[in-house]
Amino acid sequence: MSFVRTVLGDIAPSALGTTYAHEHLIIDTSYTTQVFPEIHLPSVENAVAELGDFRKAGGHAMIETMPCDAGRNVLKLAEISRRAGVHIVAPTGLHLPKFYPQGHWRFRATATELADLFVTEIEQGIDANDCAGPAVLRTSHRAGVVKVGSAARGLDDAERAAFEAAAAAHRRTGCPIITHVEPGLGLDQVALLTSRGVEPRKITLSHTDRTLDPDYHRAILRTGVNVEYDRMLRAPLDDSNPTLKLAARMLPEFPDQVMLGTDGARPAYWRSYGGSPGLDWLLGGFREMLKKAGVTDELLKKCFLDTPARAYAFSR
Repeated sequence: MSFVRTVLGDIAPSALGTTYAHEHLIIDTSYTTQVFPEIHLPSVENAVAELGDFRKAGGHAMIETMPCDAGRNVLKLAEISRRAGVHIVAPTGLHLPKFYPQGHWRFRATATELADLFVTEIEQGIDANDCAGPAVLRTSHRAGVVKVGSAARGLDDAERAAFEAAAAAHRRTGCPIITHVEPGLGLDQVALLTSRGVEPRKITLSHTDRTLDPDYHRAILRTGVNVEYDRMLRAPLDDSNPTLKLAARMLPEFPDQVMLGTDGARPAYWRSYGGSPGLDWLLGGFREMLKKAGVTDELLKKCFLDTPARAYAFSR
């Protein structure tokens, strides 16, 4: 039976509702925030307030994408979900190598060891210590997606180990996979994952709108994987927005494979931190601009509701 694994438990895919397909609700104090202080998001209170606006705009669920030992805090995610009344899918996996210091365990671990870690977090529970040290405090909050990323053409050794592990974890559990994609590298990721037995329909490539060439997107989408566009907050919030133009073009061509998120990993985007336009803008101003550009209500339903319910459901 198919299900979506949220941080508070398993639900039917049909119960997921309107979904942002790639978000960051908590980025706790960590090596990540030391190196990238502009992406520090530690506040439960601010996240609950921001998700209150998201709910008022019609939102129901968010896919959280900060994986092992990169500022993840599963206990905060669970509290936010309970208080805001929003489904949150929590990740296991690994981010780009630049998010980890030299000598970090991820650079020593084999693909088999990483796969065992990912499966444990999927089947048993995520470490409350965020896999940051030898002590493990296993929670009851389980991971519902595997997040991996690459920045090197063809993948470097650390990236390849993480992708091999993600594929193995998918084969063992049916857990969906979401990837971080640097410009132009999407097909490399698809080739590796599918060659290792991952179902294309359970792969979502994020940030693909960093590359605006429609033919690049067509080549990715013809493999059967999903893409997620989320650069809209990083561009003018008007009709010239490049992500707006790309989404309006690709949704009619691939109506069952395109999703949207904000990748809102900066307090500068959150009204609750004093920024703008707020995460609810995707369901407000951006959705209205999509409709003005000719995207139908049926296509928007697929993008926000139907495709996430399929892409983020376990395949068993």
